[in-house]
Amino acid sequence: MSGGGMTGGEAPAADLAALRELLLGRPAMARELPGFVPEAAPAGPGELFVSWLLDALRVESPDAQVVTLSTVGLDGAPDARIVVLRDVDPELGVWWFAGDARSPKGRQLAAEPRAALTWYWPALGRQVRVRGEVTPGDAAAAGEVFRLLSPKSRAAALVGRQSERLGTAQEFWAAWGAAERELAAEPGLVAQGYTQYGVRAREVEFWQGAADRRHLRLVYRRGSRDDGWRRELLWP
Repeated sequence: MSGGGMTGGEAPAADLAALRELLLGRPAMARELPGFVPEAAPAGPGELFVSWLLDALRVESPDAQVVTLSTVGLDGAPDARIVVLRDVDPELGVWWFAGDARSPKGRQLAAEPRAALTWYWPALGRQVRVRGEVTPGDAAAAGEVFRLLSPKSRAAALVGRQSERLGTAQEFWAAWGAAERELAAEPGLVAQGYTQYGVRAREVEFWQGAADRRHLRLVYRRGSRDDGWRRELLWP
């Protein structure tokens, strides 16, 4: 291909050079960020998480409720994707998201019911990591949540077939239209396989970035006998 285009799927050398220069020359968190006093943090992680998420929403950090869900693949390798936080129970230390039990993540969680959740709010330079066991929630409660979703979200769930091979985009549009007609005919319909999953945290880590790189890390770990949380600082 002429005209400086890509050949053989490779990026042009000029683009790679520009990218590498930007990666090295554009430091992250090069702005004023909020302070954090670990000694003033609450006894459990749930309350602090709610506070940090509210802060992110108030400064309009894009998609602050969106989280990276990491699971163990059926091949034993790590896997990750983006999901939406649906609820949090600060008292019990459980974080809730939803998905299709028939999807790759649903099958992975059935085989290995442990996962990690990772949030990053760039506007605040804050990261939260949650690790723990995963349990499916009550089906009736999941149905109630499903009916509260936007029409587009419900249509997407009804289309289903997540991660299966798709022949053409037209097949997808046709399936989407069929899903919308189903919802119009039966507004209370709940997608088959729609499941709420709760991550019961064993460990929750809060990371506050700083422009001068003197970052702070505070971790909460649940006792082996569920006798409350231990809290300690970590080297950043």
